[in-house]
Amino acid sequence: MAADAGRGQRLSPWLRSAGRALGIVWASPVSLLGLIAGAVGMARGAHLHLRRRDLALVFHRWPWGPGGAITLGNVILHTGDSLDSPCVTYAHRAGHGDEAEIQLADHERAHVYQYMVLGVLFLPLYLLCGGVSVRNPFERAADRYAQTGHGWWPWSA
Repeated sequence: MAADAGRGQRLSPWLRSAGRALGIVWASPVSLLGLIAGAVGMARGAHLHLRRRDLALVFHRWPWGPGGAITLGNVILHTGDSLDSPCVTYAHRAGHGDEAEIQLADHERAHVYQYMVLGVLFLPLYLLCGGVSVRNPFERAADRYAQTGHGWWPWSA
């Protein structure tokens, strides 16, 4: 049965699947950019994996960038070998506290969910909110999700 998320009930499997499919389609223009970037990276040694749990295609060993990962729709470009690796939160990196390490896969999965809701609006909103910064509510929400398993929406109560 369909549920009211505000009351702690869960969506039916059919509604959840339909929502995921719509989210993937809604994010597809940005995912296409990720696929193009990943394909270019494959010429330099990147390799592609499907991560069902993260609802994403992941290009590992993507050869550019400072390290870590970037999410573009349902595509993750990752400079390392495995998303199942520990990393520090943005707040920890900025010296705003001593927080426990999180899993990079969990952080990036939160961004996938954010894209599935906002589609092409994600990138301009992300940049307007501060880009790659501890001040960005998208990054704080992704860290919160990686720490707790919930709260991936940037303006959660």
